Amino acid sequence: MDLLDTIFSFLTRELTVLLMAVLPIIELRGAIPVGISMGMSPLHAFIVSFIGSILPSPFIIYAIRPVFKLLAKVDFLKGFIESITNRTMGKSDIVKKYGFWGLMIFVAIPLPGTGVWSGSLLAVLLDMRVKIAFPAIFIGNLIAGILIMGISHGAFRTIDFLAPFF
Repeated sequence: MDLLDTIFSFLTRELTVLLMAVLPIIELRGAIPVGISMGMSPLHAFIVSFIGSILPSPFIIYAIRPVFKLLAKVDFLKGFIESITNRTMGKSDIVKKYGFWGLMIFVAIPLPGTGVWSGSLLAVLLDMRVKIAFPAIFIGNLIAGILIMGISHGAFRTIDFLAPFF
C-alpha cells in the first residue's frame, strides 16, 4: 500500500503543477513556486511547469482566430473579445519593432500578462508566421522558467534558513 500511496502522491503533484501551468495568467510563473512548495525539486517543478505552460500555444496559434470570429458574433461576448484584443495589442510595440526577438523577450519577462497565452495571441493578432512565432514563444518561456526557478529556489532556501529564528 505504501508504493500505491507514493505513486498517487507523485502523480497528484505533477498533475497539479501541470494543470496550474496550463492556466492563463498563472502559467509557469505560478506553477514553479507551487511545485517547489509541494516538495518537488526546482528542476522537476520547472520541467513539469514548462511542459504544461507550452501546451496551449499551438492551440491558441491555430484556433484563436475562428474562435474569436465565432464569439464576436454573440452580442454579449463581442465587447469581451474586443477588450482582449485591444489589451493584447496595447502590449505589442516591442514585438512589432523586433519581430522574433521582441516576441521572445515579451514572453521571457516574468510578469503577469507577458507569458505564453499573451505571446501566442499577440503573434496571431500581428499575423506572425508560426515557424517564427512558436520558437520565439518556446525560447521566451524557457528563459522565464529558468528565471522563476532560480528566484523561487533562492526564496525557499532563504525561508528555510530563516525559519529557525522565528
